[in-house]
Amino acid sequence: MEPRVPPPAPTRLIAMGSAPLMQGFGLIGVETWPDATEEQVEQVLAALVRKGEKALLFLEQNLARSRGHWLNWVRNEEARIVITEIPSLHAPHAYAPAVDRLVRSILGPSALEDIR
Repeated sequence: MEPRVPPPAPTRLIAMGSAPLMQGFGLIGVETWPDATEEQVEQVLAALVRKGEKALLFLEQNLARSRGHWLNWVRNEEARIVITEIPSLHAPHAYAPAVDRLVRSILGPSALEDIR
């Protein structure tokens, strides 16, 4: 008889940002943190790491670009937690992903113009 292996824990889906943006995420069943602060992002990330949980974390642009210890650590060291940046609901056309800067530095200033 083979030993029973418990099923893997589910991946948490978490969105943090302004309340109007979080309403949409809440409609599709994502755990939401309306009007989240940088401190709350740090607390959530610290808890996820300590518990060894898997998560997909959607962070509104201003939160995703903060300089928190846990945010930086998760981006560089933690494979179980994926962080994705989402544009602000009030200025979606002004959004430029952080990776754009890296692509431009490697391929030149016009590198992204052909794909837009």
